[in-house]
Amino acid sequence: MNAPATARWGDRYAAVVVAVSTGGIQALRRLLSALPGDFPLPIIVVLHTATSDGYGLCEVLQTHSTLPVTIAEIGDTPGPGVYLAPPGYHLLIERDHRFSLSIDDKVCFVRPSADVLFESAADAWTDRLIGIVLTGANDDGARGLRQLRLRGGHAIVQALDDAEMPSMPEAALRLAGADELVPLAAIAPRLVELASST
Repeated sequence: MNAPATARWGDRYAAVVVAVSTGGIQALRRLLSALPGDFPLPIIVVLHTATSDGYGLCEVLQTHSTLPVTIAEIGDTPGPGVYLAPPGYHLLIERDHRFSLSIDDKVCFVRPSADVLFESAADAWTDRLIGIVLTGANDDGARGLRQLRLRGGHAIVQALDDAEMPSMPEAALRLAGADELVPLAAIAPRLVELASST
């Protein structure tokens, strides 16, 4: 069931970045299905997946989301909606808030890397950024979440006993800590609250 739409959105936060790996498709389905269709912040996602068909993945997630789900494209400025890092590319946020892509070396054995996204987004949006680390089998996202918190952003980590694979949330907690440690079902309502704040 969708969260109730908020009549008046705030301007405290500008964007949401999400790191997710093993168990990620199911986790994203649950998260996106609980967000209202007028959620105002771009949600920018690094999902580690073996598939090279990013557009097929968008179609899968779109069936569970009232927000548009697309692949992030170089030069675009994200608006409301969900943006996935394209398979095989690091996704970065430039200082002017546009997307850029890189085929630099893998980070934490993956490309795209959540660390790369989170660190560049933290530089671009500083304290107006929300970072989320969900289920996953490695430690990608931990370094980036630490940078996000150092720049004043808000960090949400999925509760370890709620994650299909707790390694990624556990690494994030160990290195970066969190402002909130919550089960997946509580994340969408919190995002609505945070997006309503001024």
